Amino acid sequence: MSATDVSEDVADPGRVAIARRSPRARTFDDIMNRREFLHIVAAAAAAGLPVDSRAALDLSAGASFYDGIERFGNVSLLHFTDCHAQLNPSYFREPNVNLGVAAARGQPPHLVGEALLAHFGIRPGTREAHAFTYLEFEKAARAYGQIGGFAHLATLVKKLRASRPGALLLDGGDTWQGSATALWTRGQDMVDAQKLLGVDVMTGHWDFTLGAERVREIVDRDFAGKIDFVAQNVKTADFGDPVFPPYVVRIVNGIRVAIVGQAFPYTPIANPRYFVADWTFGIQEEAMQKVVDEARSKGAQIVVLLSHNGMDVDLKLATRVTGLDAILGGHTHDGVPQGTLVGNAGGKTLITNAGSNGKFLGVLDLDVKDGKLADFRYRLVPVFGALLPADPEMAALIRRQRAPYAAKLDEVLAVTEGLLYRRGNFNGTADQLILDALMAEKNAEIAFSPGFRWGTTLLPGQGITIEHVMDQTAITYPYVTVNEFTGETIRTILEDVADNLFNPDPYYQQGGDMVRVGGLRYSIDPNGKMGGRITSMTLDGKPLAATKKYKVAGWAPVSEEARATGGEAIWDVMARYLRAQKTIKPRVLNLPKVEGMSGNPGMA
Repeated sequence: MSATDVSEDVADPGRVAIARRSPRARTFDDIMNRREFLHIVAAAAAAGLPVDSRAALDLSAGASFYDGIERFGNVSLLHFTDCHAQLNPSYFREPNVNLGVAAARGQPPHLVGEALLAHFGIRPGTREAHAFTYLEFEKAARAYGQIGGFAHLATLVKKLRASRPGALLLDGGDTWQGSATALWTRGQDMVDAQKLLGVDVMTGHWDFTLGAERVREIVDRDFAGKIDFVAQNVKTADFGDPVFPPYVVRIVNGIRVAIVGQAFPYTPIANPRYFVADWTFGIQEEAMQKVVDEARSKGAQIVVLLSHNGMDVDLKLATRVTGLDAILGGHTHDGVPQGTLVGNAGGKTLITNAGSNGKFLGVLDLDVKDGKLADFRYRLVPVFGALLPADPEMAALIRRQRAPYAAKLDEVLAVTEGLLYRRGNFNGTADQLILDALMAEKNAEIAFSPGFRWGTTLLPGQGITIEHVMDQTAITYPYVTVNEFTGETIRTILEDVADNLFNPDPYYQQGGDMVRVGGLRYSIDPNGKMGGRITSMTLDGKPLAATKKYKVAGWAPVSEEARATGGEAIWDVMARYLRAQKTIKPRVLNLPKVEGMSGNPGMA
C-alpha cells in the first residue's frame, strides 16, 4: 500500500487472510503457559468475578460485587467507549442477532444469548448474564435495575483508581453525541462530565458530527492540559498533516506507556463529509506501524491502541501491525467479557471491546518487568447503578446540566405497552416504531431508518418522553426525506448496506447494522457475494418492479444537498405521531427472511 493510499485506506483482502481466532489460545509469546492462561480466563469470567461467586447470584450483594476486581501488576488502564452521551443510568438490551460470516462465524464478538454465556463461562440468570445478553431482558432489567450513568461510573472509577495508583482512564469516543442535552449544548455537557470523571485520553467518531470547528474548540480549549485527543489516522486533506497528535506517552509508576489513537476510519462516508470536509480518515495501516515503531524507539515500554475501528477490523489489524500490546476497541458496541489474543509477526496482541451506553468499564492490568510486558489481566465490568452509589459531585454536575431542559425532557408523549429497544443486525422495536411513524406521517409505502446501534431501551409500561425520543434520534443531520425510488434503486441500497455489514473482509465493513425497512419485505443471504445477497423483495405480497417508482420516507441523509434543502426533524415527526397515538402497542418487527445462517451462534 503506497503513501498515497492512506487517506481512505482499504486493504487488499487477498493479501492476508483473516486469522482464525480463539480466546483459548496461548497468551503473549514466552509470557504464560496454557495452564496459567486458562486459570486467568476462569478468574476473569463473569466480568471480573469467579463464576461460582455467590455475589453473582445475590440481589443484595451490594458493593461486594466489585470486590473481586483485585489489583494486578504495575500499570492499569480503565476503558469505556460508545457511551453516546448517556449521563444517567438507563436500560440497554444487547442484540439477539449479531452474525459473523466467513472466518468470523461463531467467534467473538459474533455470539449472542446462550452461545455467548457458554463460550465465556457465565452462568445463566445472573447479573452478568443480564449485562452481556438479551436473555429474559424485561424480567432481569426489573430485577437488577438500570445500568451505567456517569455518577455511578465515577464511583467505580474512583474505587479502582484507589487501588491502582496512576491508572489511566481512556475514552474510545462516541461520547459527545446521543442525547438531547449533548445535542443542545453541542457536546458541552459531556465534555464537562469527562473532565470531572478524570478522562486522560480520547479518540472519536460521532463526536466529529459536531463539525471540525467545534471539535477543535473542545480539544484546544476544554481539553488543554487535561485530556489528550489522539488520532493517528486523521490528516489534513491538502498536505496530509496530522490534525491531532497520533499518540501520547504517559508515565505510569515509572513506566512509559504510549496510547495511540485510531478514530473511526470511515467517518466521512458513514456520516456527512461536510462536517469534516478538510480532513481525511482511513485505516492507514502503514502509518500506524510507523507510529508504533516511533513510540517504541522513543522508549515506550507498553504500546496500546485506543481504537474506534470496530472489533472485526481490530482483529484483522492486529495480525498485520506489530508492536501493539493491546487494542482497546469500540464502535461496534460489542460487550465482550474477555479479550481475544491475536498472533502476528512480532508476537501477540490482546483485542478487547467495551460495549456501549456506559454499561461497562474495561479493566486492563499489566505487569511490566525489565521494560517488557510480563503478564496481564483483563475483565469487562458491568456498571450496575443499584450496586454503586452515585458520586455526589458528578450527580450534582448532571443535575445542573439538565436543569435548563428538565421540563422539556420529561414531557410524556405516549405510553408503551411493549419493550422498545434498538440493536441487532436487522431491526429493533424502537426502530420499527420510527418506521411506522414515518410511513404514517409521510403517507409513504416504504420507510428506511439507519442501522444505528445507539439508543436506550424502554420497558413495557414506561412513558415515552421527549428525552427517550431524542435518545434514538439526536443527531446534527436529522432531516426527514421523501423520495420516489425505483425497485432497482431500492435493491441497490439494500445490497450496498448488506455488503457493508457482511463483507467477509473486515476492512470493507463500516460498522452499523442493516438499514431498517418498513413496508417492504425481502430475503437476504449474508454469505452471498456483493450484489447477490438480496434474493427477493415484495410490497403488499407483490414483487417489487425494477422500473416502477415507490414513495419512500427516510431520515439522516448524509448528502450536503439534503442539508441545504432541509426537511422536518425526525424528532418532530416522532413527537407528533406519539402524541396522536397516546398508547403504543407492542411492535411487530418487519424482519427479512435470513438464508444460509442455520446454526450460526450469532442469531438466536
